[in-house]
Amino acid sequence: MQSLGCEVAALNTVHFSNHTGYKQVKGTKASAQEISDLYQGLRQSYLTDFDVLLTGYAPSATAVEAVGEIGLDLQRRADKKPGSFFWVLDPVMGDQGRLYVNEDVVPAYKKIIHHADLILPNQFEAELLSGIKITSLSTLAEAIKAIHKTYNIPHIIVTSVQLATLSHSSSTTAPPSTLTVVGSTTRSDGTPRLFRIDVPALDCFFSGTGDMFAALTVARLREAVHAAGPALRGTRSWVSPDEVEATDLPLARATEKALASMHSVLEKTMEARDAELRTAAAAAAEMGEEPPSSDEERAKREHLRRTKAVEVRLVRNVRFLRDPVVEFKAQEWSE
Repeated sequence: MQSLGCEVAALNTVHFSNHTGYKQVKGTKASAQEISDLYQGLRQSYLTDFDVLLTGYAPSATAVEAVGEIGLDLQRRADKKPGSFFWVLDPVMGDQGRLYVNEDVVPAYKKIIHHADLILPNQFEAELLSGIKITSLSTLAEAIKAIHKTYNIPHIIVTSVQLATLSHSSSTTAPPSTLTVVGSTTRSDGTPRLFRIDVPALDCFFSGTGDMFAALTVARLREAVHAAGPALRGTRSWVSPDEVEATDLPLARATEKALASMHSVLEKTMEARDAELRTAAAAAAEMGEEPPSSDEERAKREHLRRTKAVEVRLVRNVRFLRDPVVEFKAQEWSE
């Protein structure tokens, strides 16, 4: 967000030595009181003139509630100026069919997400919020419609769907090595305007891509709304008029640019990973590194080496954040 010109005040919900992909971590999680205290510190110095709030991982149900109170306070302050504040909420709860937060975090999110303007669930989180198991394109559409209706959310992006694992007609088939992002902005009658973007999947596991997508989406959505003109900027939740087609929505334009940046950065990360692993192997051989004492230690050392090698190379590839080349275009999708 900062590289794209946003002035950011970050309230960290964890203070960790490294991300959890390493499978070992030292540090602390912020309590709900600590999160609230930080925000109150901003308030007392009149530093809360934000036009966008992005919320992500919260380590407990009480922390989710504290984050919700921050969002609500900022909304109240902007209530007399429609469009002057926009809340993007990433309901970080789990992935690949399992929770990685306590179970009480799920109802805590369900209580606050109807206040948000845009949510960014992955496929598993969309199932948790909608109560619908996503097994096909039609059930994916039903889940999105249910979230719109149940929580009165104007904008949704389901951030990762493996269409190859769903049952669908050949007319909508994407190659097995494809990730699909599905978005929607409601019309005035509450019906969704659905779009999808298919992106080649990279054969690598990265940590932090959800945070990266959320941050890029914030900057690019704000940009797209401003480009659409003052009328949309002054509209509550930045909901485009009904005549705007799904592929022309600011949400679709923002998603195209966010995915373009991510794909380029992750490709460069894979190149750097391969080079680093070759260098590490050569250095170990040259220095006569003592071999691990057990298979378990060998596996652990290899995991740590590979995880470090695939740390996302953001700063050195900042040009792709600022000037993405959009190759993957939004397609209108009617279920």
